[in-house]
Amino acid sequence: MTDAKRKKVRLGGKYWRLWSASVISNLGDGVAVIAYPWLASAVTRNGFLIALIAIAQRLPWLVFTLPAGVITDRVDRRKIMVAMDVVRSGVTVVVAFFVLAREGVLPAPDEIAAGIEIATEPVLYAVLLVASLMFGFAEVLRDNAAQTILPAIVEPEGLEKANAQMWGVEMVANSFVGPPLGSLLLAIGFALPFFFDAGTFAVAAGLVFLIYGSFRSHEPGELAERIDWWGEIKEGWDWLWHHPLLRPMAIILGLMNGLFAVTMATFVLFAQEVLGVSALTFAILGTGGAIGGLAATFWASKVSERLGSGTSLYLTMVAGAVTTLITGLASHWPVAWAMFTLGTFTAVLWNVITVSLRQTIIPDRLLGRVNSVYRFFAWGMIPIGSAIGGLLVVGAETGMSREFSLRMPWLVAAAIWVAVFFYAAPKLTTEKIEAARDEGIAAKQEAGEVPAGGEVASEAISEAGVVGAPPPIDEVSDEE
Repeated sequence: MTDAKRKKVRLGGKYWRLWSASVISNLGDGVAVIAYPWLASAVTRNGFLIALIAIAQRLPWLVFTLPAGVITDRVDRRKIMVAMDVVRSGVTVVVAFFVLAREGVLPAPDEIAAGIEIATEPVLYAVLLVASLMFGFAEVLRDNAAQTILPAIVEPEGLEKANAQMWGVEMVANSFVGPPLGSLLLAIGFALPFFFDAGTFAVAAGLVFLIYGSFRSHEPGELAERIDWWGEIKEGWDWLWHHPLLRPMAIILGLMNGLFAVTMATFVLFAQEVLGVSALTFAILGTGGAIGGLAATFWASKVSERLGSGTSLYLTMVAGAVTTLITGLASHWPVAWAMFTLGTFTAVLWNVITVSLRQTIIPDRLLGRVNSVYRFFAWGMIPIGSAIGGLLVVGAETGMSREFSLRMPWLVAAAIWVAVFFYAAPKLTTEKIEAARDEGIAAKQEAGEVPAGGEVASEAISEAGVVGAPPPIDEVSDEE
């Protein structure tokens, strides 16, 4: 696309309402980045029980992702997003009231940071575990709908710009503004961050509700027949499985997200006991990821254009190995902060390339299902990785020091990152990525798939080119 045509791309009012909802909900997510780990570490110090909460939140990505794709292709995607934000708000309110009721017996944030010995609080732990599971189910459906609604609002030539701007503001709210605000709210009262988070979901639901129009991939009359769950899941599965690029890309991404989960399952304990962070420095630690992500929103396209799409994806994998190893060996949080900056830059670089690619090449009628199959591989490995991370810590403690045990997931993951790179390199070349993109654009042009009623620019689809371009990495997860 020429510079002149780039300037003509307008994202429209619908996109900006979606963008605003993302800002609000990600501000709440940023607060939760501090509140939930700190609550978990106040309830138990057992490494596997901490990891089990992460498993509960990510397990729905393994067991519910495929049915969620069928629902997304049959139900108005805007209504799904609204309903799931309401559910997430309600679940968070319940957690907030339970925390409020137990606030008098929970240790203070400074006591937690000092690694205080505490007995597991069974009732509050159970609430946190169940809430994490429910939250995960809602998140699967909501996120799948959110990612598949964007091509109905923004034309193909605007997807890269739309995705980059969305990720940029998400990174600011999620990592720059939200965590420090969360640590401040936590200092005032343990329950306060959870009430705030619930409010952001409610506001986001209202903003998405105001996006007018229908966002179904089929006409209502086409859906009168009874749902053939297996048949519809199989259609999406077969499309991805027989695609020569998306199949290996999904598998590789699953391996990378699994390795990320191995390290992050017990990260709050690693941060407190090895890196020596307080609630405030834990919040500051997350800003490293924000800086890297923000830089990527400005420079990802330029890096990809200069290096090529394939080489840019290689960069993500090499950075994953290097940053994981250095973080695992670190004893001071500024080192981890620098590694998060580099790692998140390359994670967002991966996201911008691969998410825009999928939105470009997958037919709209299959977008929800194929996207869900892709995320089945990409996110389904996260609960498995979390379980492995927790077991590594608990197993290592039987014969090693607590500190080395908390480092063990990072060292094991770094070694496996290297193996993933050598597996992926011949499968994700620039030539294969560009060929798949060109074929996808041509197929969509032939099918006449353009945004329905969107306030967008009108350049021909044939001239759209997503210049080779997230946790979460939707893609490599960027949820430090």
